[in-house]
Amino acid sequence: MKISVASGKGGTGKTTISVNLALSMGDTMLIDCDVEEPNCHLFFKEPMEKVREVGIPVPVFDMNKCTRCGKCAEFCQYNAIAVIKEKLLFFEELCHGCGGCKIICPNDAVSETEHVLGIIEKGGNDDMELYHGLLKIGEPFGVPIIKAVKEMASPDKEVIFDSPPGTACPAVEAMSDSDFVILVTEPTPFGLHDLKLAVDVVKNIGTPFGVVINRAGIGDDRVERFCEEDGIPLLASIPNDLDIARLYSKGIPIVEGIPEYKQVFIEIYDKIKDIVKIQRGE
Repeated sequence: MKISVASGKGGTGKTTISVNLALSMGDTMLIDCDVEEPNCHLFFKEPMEKVREVGIPVPVFDMNKCTRCGKCAEFCQYNAIAVIKEKLLFFEELCHGCGGCKIICPNDAVSETEHVLGIIEKGGNDDMELYHGLLKIGEPFGVPIIKAVKEMASPDKEVIFDSPPGTACPAVEAMSDSDFVILVTEPTPFGLHDLKLAVDVVKNIGTPFGVVINRAGIGDDRVERFCEEDGIPLLASIPNDLDIARLYSKGIPIVEGIPEYKQVFIEIYDKIKDIVKIQRGE
């Protein structure tokens, strides 16, 4: 089963839930899809090792064959190509690597080369594999790396995807093809506002989902009331505990520093399995 841990905003505790859930389930892979700032590895002592680079194909123009007809520029929906009088301009940072310009060129003037966007690294420990994608500084497109790092998931293991925050393309890509989505929020007006945005996105994707409230006790009960009114399963509430904060600041997972919390995350997993079985009609 593939479980994505997502949120409508950053800082709600996605990584906390992802890491501790993965450690509690056993025989699990953890894949950090927050490629702009992956941080699951901070909870493991072993250093990350490079697996491979990730890139997209970008065009190379043979100006001896190019007639400046402008068909490639007309085709490009991202304005990465412009033909001005007798000059062709290519803005590589805007290119999405679709390959359309190569296909549409009537003079076979376009070939391709790889533009490296980032890398995939592997870490974790003897009991659990960890992979993450890492976007190069200055690169605007993280989705190709998210797709690539998701391919590391083993079909023989339970997989936890730590998604990017928010509801934009990277988060949607991380959540797609999952069997279940955990939406992590906090009991504040801001947390509720962004939770509602995330709920709308997951409903459109069509994946079963539930909510975990992190830092319970710092706000009010509006998140609980929203979940109850909308029929959203409330999987767990993690209290605003100073001991948890101390462990987090030292890079120690909750279930290692306070072992009794392991049962909380096992219960989250059991609830997810029951919900998925019902959705599948089992």
